[in-house]
Amino acid sequence: MSDTSPTAPAPGPEPFRVSDGDLDDLASILAKTVAEVRQHGVILDRLGSEPDPVPAADRQADGTAEAGAAGPEKTDGPASVFILALGAEAYAVELAALSDWVNYLLLPVYGREISTTRPWCAQWHEHPEAVARLHALWLAWQQLTDTEAGLAGPSTWHRDHLDQALVHLRAPDGPFAACTTSPTRPNHRVLATPASEQSGVMT
Repeated sequence: MSDTSPTAPAPGPEPFRVSDGDLDDLASILAKTVAEVRQHGVILDRLGSEPDPVPAADRQADGTAEAGAAGPEKTDGPASVFILALGAEAYAVELAALSDWVNYLLLPVYGREISTTRPWCAQWHEHPEAVARLHALWLAWQQLTDTEAGLAGPSTWHRDHLDQALVHLRAPDGPFAACTTSPTRPNHRVLATPASEQSGVMT
């Protein structure tokens, strides 16, 4: 006669335990990985939204474009990569991508403390000069952190682009001069420019 009594389940594997110190390291690595994934997503979105400069019908069998197919009259993309030269829709898309880079990479790594000698504005996207400088910095970052830039690319970006941009952006008389000089007293004000003053007196 067979035994029909229930059998005890086999013991499972011992739970894996991680020390508190290792958890901090894992959290830091995860945060960096998430930031990188977001940035890669932004770049992929931009690449996917850019029009193909040569229509498939105009390509030859060897993959090259037919003569004259890439002339100036054939380009559908923006005439400039400068963000302030883009149309309203393209500007909004580019600003959204720039904001991700500023919020998830630039500020967490290079933000530093806000003070009277290093002001910052949480509404930086409303300061045209700041948008222009940060966008140029981001374009340089994309180029100089690519593997094709070589091993000295990141160092060149820090020396020739990041340091110069931060000096101008966070100067006491820079675009944020009338904005936040203390994290406990947030403030935002766009300073008048000579162009604004001249337009006000024109008849």
